[in-house]
Parts: sequence; structure tokens; C-alpha cells
Amino acid sequence: MTKLTLIATAAMGLEALVAREVRDLGYECQVDNGKVIFEADESAICRSNLWLRTADRVKIKVGEFKATTFDELFEKTKALDWERYIPEDAEFPVMGKSVKSTLFSVPDCQSIVKKAVVEKLRRVYKRNSWFEEKGPLFRIEVSLLKDIATLTIDTSGFAGLHKRGYRQDQGEAPLKETLAAALVMLTNWRPDRPFVDPCCGSGTIPIEAAMIGQNIAPGFNRDFASEDWGWIGKDKWNRARQEAEDLAKYDQPLQIIGSDIDHRMVRIAQANADEGGFGDLITFKQMQVKDFTTKEEYGYIVTNPPYGERLSEKPQVEKLYAEMGQVFRPLDTWSVYVMTSYPQFEACYGKEASKKRKLFNGFIRTDYYQYFGKRPPRS
Repeated sequence: MTKLTLIATAAMGLEALVAREVRDLGYECQVDNGKVIFEADESAICRSNLWLRTADRVKIKVGEFKATTFDELFEKTKALDWERYIPEDAEFPVMGKSVKSTLFSVPDCQSIVKKAVVEKLRRVYKRNSWFEEKGPLFRIEVSLLKDIATLTIDTSGFAGLHKRGYRQDQGEAPLKETLAAALVMLTNWRPDRPFVDPCCGSGTIPIEAAMIGQNIAPGFNRDFASEDWGWIGKDKWNRARQEAEDLAKYDQPLQIIGSDIDHRMVRIAQANADEGGFGDLITFKQMQVKDFTTKEEYGYIVTNPPYGERLSEKPQVEKLYAEMGQVFRPLDTWSVYVMTSYPQFEACYGKEASKKRKLFNGFIRTDYYQYFGKRPPRS
């Protein structure tokens, strides 16, 4: 077992949630802007890729150093132990980004890192010719922030962790699966409580809730680049997948409803749920928010309604938010969670939120308005 430094990257505002997930897997970690760093062995690569619901990617940190010249970047990159990770037949493209750094040309930085890694591997593998790169994928990234270069290898692959594998189709502004999972995890919902998304779109929030409710690993039905890495081995991946299978609660009954005003989106949501294996667990229906009624108690409403980003949409979203208030406010045992970028949401809804949390939906700054219902009596 080799100790590795792993980085779980996270969208702004979700770092604490990712850290909670990492600790739940049994790893101590530290939180930084946009990432959670932890020390672990090879099996953690398998487990964290399978289980992290709110992280974007899992990367291996190969090295970190100051670099203000291209020579410095080249020599310090070449000095790192690339042979520890990258075999002779590997495919190793280099991605890059640079923020507030002397070396601001990303293509030049990528090219220099690529040359440095090639030179190091040529010397180690005693090669005179260029590498064919027909083997497993090791996606390298050089990230420069204030002249500090961080070199990583992406264990997840070209598709980030939000790609669960169930989304067959989507609407115009789809919610990322990782953020949808975060919206559910930021509530106190338990799988024995009713769960409703009245603006469900392509069904992402209800589907993520079903996965959480049955404790199904979000990466269970997809592949990862590091599954082909010989130094991790198939055994560790098989054990991690078996653990995920053993911990799943397929028999957990769920009461999850997704509704939307657009019948086309309801069809898409149903198809996505079917693809994910949740078609029989979630009820999707075409319905306006104002028509929602329930006799259930102590339920949860979690939704990501339209924001009215265009001026012409403003009257419609204000009407929608007002209808939400009229329908949901009387449900005093229900907890309501709404994410929107619309600053006057509370005024339209007719009540100040119990709590607000700043989140980013892509590059859109939003608030997550939380209205807490009465607590259920102790059983």
C-alpha cells in the first residue's frame, strides 16, 4: 500500500460537503478553495470515485513548486517521479490553467510540461523514440496560481464525477448532478419521509434523492480512467465495487415525486430515471406548482425553479414564486428548500427564509433558501 496525496475538486461553496463525504469514507482531510486534500492508499482512488456525490474529480497530486520561468517549470516538472504512476505505453495528454501567474500562456505551459514528462520517462524507460501512447489514459494537469505550479493526474477520466450515466436527455439549463446531490444533502431529509421536486425538469434532483435514499454509490454504473491502471489493479476496484453493492439498500421504500409544467420534460425525467434503475421508485407527473396538494406530513420540497435571468421572464418567475408561497406556506410540517439567483425571492414567496446559503450553479451565484418545518414527534 502506497501513500498518495489525493485532491477531490469541488465547486465553490461545496467544499465542506465534499470534506464531509471524504471523512465519511474514513479519510482525514483538509479543506482549501475549490478542493479537499487527503492522504490515502490506492484503494481510496477506487472508493472516492465511486462514492463522492458532490466532488467534481479525484486527482493525484504529483508535485507542487514555485515557477516564474519556463526553464524552472521544465526542470522542476522533470524532477518529479512520473514513472511511479505512468507506464511506458500510457496516453498522457496535458491540460492546463493559469491564474495571476507570471507564466500566463496556458498552451506554452502545457507544452513544456509535456516535454518534461516525456524526457523523464524516456530516461527511465531507456527510450530514444517518441512514445506511441496507445495504453491507458493518465490525464495530467498543470495548474498555476500566483506562480505556484501544481501537477496532478486525473483518476476520474475525461468525464467528471457528475456524469453518473443515467442522463439520456436534458432541458435548456440542466442542473449538474453533483449540485443536485448537494441540494439534497444540505437538508435533513431521511428516506422514510416524502420528497417532492415541483420544478423537476429532467429529473436530476429526484434521481439523486433516490440514490441517496437507497445509499447507492453515484459512480456505480460508470467507468473511470484509473480502472485501467496496472499499479492499482483490478482486485482493488472489484473490492470497492463489491463494497458499494453490499452497502446499497435496494429494499428501502421511497416516496419521491417529481413534477413539471412541461410534459416534454416529464417524459425526459421518466426516461432518465428508467435508465438509472429508479423508474419504479419515483413518480413523475405533469403539474403546475399551484396545483400541488398533499395530506402527508413532515415531507421535504427541494427544487431549482427558473430564475428569470432574462428581463422578459421576470413577471413569470415572480408569479411562480408567489404561487409557491401560497401553496407551501400552509404546510407547516414540511421543510422547503429553493435555489434561485432571483434576489427578491423572499418578497415574492411571502416569508423570510429560516436560513440562506450561497451556492454557485455553474457561474451563476444563487441563494439556497431554507424554510424549516415543524419537527416530527419523537417515536
